[in-house]
Amino acid sequence: MSNATDDAVNAASSDGTSRYRARFAHLAPDHFRSRYGLWLSSIGLGTYLGGVDVQIDDSYVESIQGALRQGCNVFDTAINYRFMASERAVGRALKMIFAKGEFQRDEVVVCTKGGFIPYDTHAPADWAAHLQETIIAPGLASAAEIVEGSHCIAPDYLSNQISTSLANLGLKTLDVYYLHNPETQLAHINPTEFMDRLRRAFTRMEEEVEKGRIRFYGVATWGGFRAEEHDRQYLPLFLLAKVAQEVGGDQHRFRFVQLPYNLTMPEAFTSNNQVLERLDAEKRIQQVRVPLLAAAVQHGIAAMISAPLRQTQVFGKVPASVKTALLPAEGDAQVALQFVRSTPGVTSALVGMRRVEHVEENLALAAIDPLPQKEFLKRFTRRP
Repeated sequence: MSNATDDAVNAASSDGTSRYRARFAHLAPDHFRSRYGLWLSSIGLGTYLGGVDVQIDDSYVESIQGALRQGCNVFDTAINYRFMASERAVGRALKMIFAKGEFQRDEVVVCTKGGFIPYDTHAPADWAAHLQETIIAPGLASAAEIVEGSHCIAPDYLSNQISTSLANLGLKTLDVYYLHNPETQLAHINPTEFMDRLRRAFTRMEEEVEKGRIRFYGVATWGGFRAEEHDRQYLPLFLLAKVAQEVGGDQHRFRFVQLPYNLTMPEAFTSNNQVLERLDAEKRIQQVRVPLLAAAVQHGIAAMISAPLRQTQVFGKVPASVKTALLPAEGDAQVALQFVRSTPGVTSALVGMRRVEHVEENLALAAIDPLPQKEFLKRFTRRP
């Protein structure tokens, strides 16, 4: 993509994110990570928390602009966060800062999610009637495709949600679009039906890429990638990658996953719950079990980390030995973030930051080198 500054540049680009990275040459060299031609900051801003009111909206707008000015170019939201208010706050912040000429659209990586059926500002009085009028009657999905009255990954419904997210964000293209907690479906349908629904959803995502409405897609999960294989909500990454290859070929755009990982939820790094298929010397398929982060690397998929601070629940629980290992990071927030962004296979740690002081504290870490991979593995890999 070119360096053009007009409306032709509708998404993050190699030139744009390289230009953004060059603005922050004073930060640690590994603060920005290269993925699929884009440079992504190792600390991103999340927008999950908070009520629906003008003060919180304004606070997010201020924080997003402050984060951009301090070396954060990854912004994560979802259509259902704060009844669509989070997407709209991200859109307002970006519109303001682009209008000032401080940054351009192609420097910024914007990620959102769809799957949970969102409210718009407030809950409808009759939810069942709302589903019938807005989803079922227009033919976006059948009643059978909606689980728990709140989750749907039917193709037409997802396309509708992409349209709404684009409008909320004031954008023409989404850089990453996640299917939001698809494991929710597995509590109500069998794995075969689930994979069929996922295949149809992935097919639609590839079509949305061709239309230019999204650049990449993925799955954002809470429990699916942390669960063990016998668990009902377990998601096997190798099967998801196979589906993407089947529907999109070798150039498929299923290139991102999101999952929680922190000092108290280490499964992405410690649990050998994912399967890799490899050929042995006699060309026979062998299955090897590895953690999610290792599997993602092998499949060429970027891992974006949610809940790196577990909504402050890690505070007061950071062992002294971990603090010492991760110096010069200081304070529980910085230490916890340093642990996550230093973990092999992690692209960005997505931190909820709706206050400017939190932006300043967390992004001060961008000037500090992550722990080298060899040193991280030495200090934090469990020995038998």
